[in-house]
Amino acid sequence: MLRFGCSQVVIERLDPLVNPGMSPSTHMHQIVGSNAFNNSLPYTDISKLASCTTCHFIEDMSNYWTANLYFRARNGTYKRIPQTANQFNDGDAGGITVYYTSPAPNATTAFKPGFRMLMGDPMRRTSENLGKNMQQCYRCYPETNWGGSPYPPCMDPKWDTDHLPKQACPGGIRSNIIFPQCWDGKNLDSPSHRDHMVHPIGGPVAFPVVNGTCPATHPVKVPQVMFEVMWDTSDFNNKEDWPQDGSQPLVLSTGDNTGYGQHGDYLFGWKDDSLQVAMDNHCYLRNCTQLTEQAPKVKNLCQVPDTVNEDVDGWMAELPGGGQGD
Repeated sequence: MLRFGCSQVVIERLDPLVNPGMSPSTHMHQIVGSNAFNNSLPYTDISKLASCTTCHFIEDMSNYWTANLYFRARNGTYKRIPQTANQFNDGDAGGITVYYTSPAPNATTAFKPGFRMLMGDPMRRTSENLGKNMQQCYRCYPETNWGGSPYPPCMDPKWDTDHLPKQACPGGIRSNIIFPQCWDGKNLDSPSHRDHMVHPIGGPVAFPVVNGTCPATHPVKVPQVMFEVMWDTSDFNNKEDWPQDGSQPLVLSTGDNTGYGQHGDYLFGWKDDSLQVAMDNHCYLRNCTQLTEQAPKVKNLCQVPDTVNEDVDGWMAELPGGGQGD
């Protein structure tokens, strides 16, 4: 299992997966990974279009992105909740922690150049009722420094939910998004950006259960990808700023105040066969002699110019794009 941090490369309203060529796209994202990111990316080897990456390993020129999270104050204005460096990723500029998990060496097939996928549905507003097998969740940390919950992602019966927390979270909120493990072996994408990928036989499984069997329609087992994002809610826990009725004040950049519409976008860009090599050689967390590490102070310098030029940090009267979900 690889686990590593990718610092923020830009925050802007672009989405080359769902809204290719559109500038601006419908809602705001936090993007990490390579500086190849643009409003449109071809179905080619992205690693050859990039000159740097914000990810821990320089071989990973992929791009990963998620919807942003906002605080809606009692007076109706919005402010973006900042991402913060995750546990063991000290020095990162916000960003996303990425996991790639395989059941054993030579048990999964790495993605191909041009591959992309979407996990989750921005328009969902109800629970999938998957319990501990939920594929996206929020952990409300009751204590600072990731304290108060020792469970794996999405498996804490008290502090993990598939909806946004309804109470203040002293230690911040952690988002997890788990991608399917079975690929049809043919299509780099599909019209829904989901149909070329499915879960193992039996349905969605908890992280990191990766030993299931893939169905005949999607026979190729790929590494399980998971995103993990830390949201620093410390400036937004004062109940006097929350809605008068006491309801939770958080909303995704899609306009979703339930949280069920949390989703993640993935565009593969590992150099050559580097991901396959890592999956086949017992690499664990950031310990991987076959890959090349870079320090946070180096990867944080990799940036993409903000071409949309919208306010991303101030108080605003409405969400950028009006909080559109698609």
